[in-house]
Amino acid sequence: MEKKRTPQREARIRQVLEKRQKDLTLIVDNVWDPHNVSAILRSCDAFGVYGIHLYYSTAQWPDFANKTSASGKKWVERTKHTDPVKMVGSLRDQGYQVLRTGFSETARPLMDFDLSIPSAVILSNEHSGTAPEIAELVPDEVYIPMQGMIQSFNVSVAAALILYHGFSQRYAKGMYDSPSFSPEEMDGIVEDWLTR
Repeated sequence: MEKKRTPQREARIRQVLEKRQKDLTLIVDNVWDPHNVSAILRSCDAFGVYGIHLYYSTAQWPDFANKTSASGKKWVERTKHTDPVKMVGSLRDQGYQVLRTGFSETARPLMDFDLSIPSAVILSNEHSGTAPEIAELVPDEVYIPMQGMIQSFNVSVAAALILYHGFSQRYAKGMYDSPSFSPEEMDGIVEDWLTR
């Protein structure tokens, strides 16, 4: 069914896109549970993330269910990767700091990092951790300080907390007050979103 094109719908799409941050992203590393990935996408939409990266080497690509919990897939771009060197290298070439979640002795708390600069944070499978081929490319580790007995959040909760940290820093700097896309980019994305 073709989506109805109305001035109100176009205005709403533009309003949302004007807040989207094209240089804050996540890399989802072998997270196999589609419900977790869907929850991550919903947090990305909520905090104005334009797109994420999906890296799968040991797990299947997530199969998103067509239901409300999967609605984030409609509004968050997803780029698939199978080559970690190209993926990380491309982000660094674009000026991104690339971080991964972890608990090594050199890991630093989330509050130590400035996510108002171009940033990509790798979120990995809770059981196996960061894929070794990515870990050797990304030495900088971030962790979310916890005060209880359990030392890790569910991956989708970790994503939401990390994105909220980035949102808070960017909001304080007024980065949601003007679009991160050029007028030409904006017009192209609006046309695409109007068909969704």
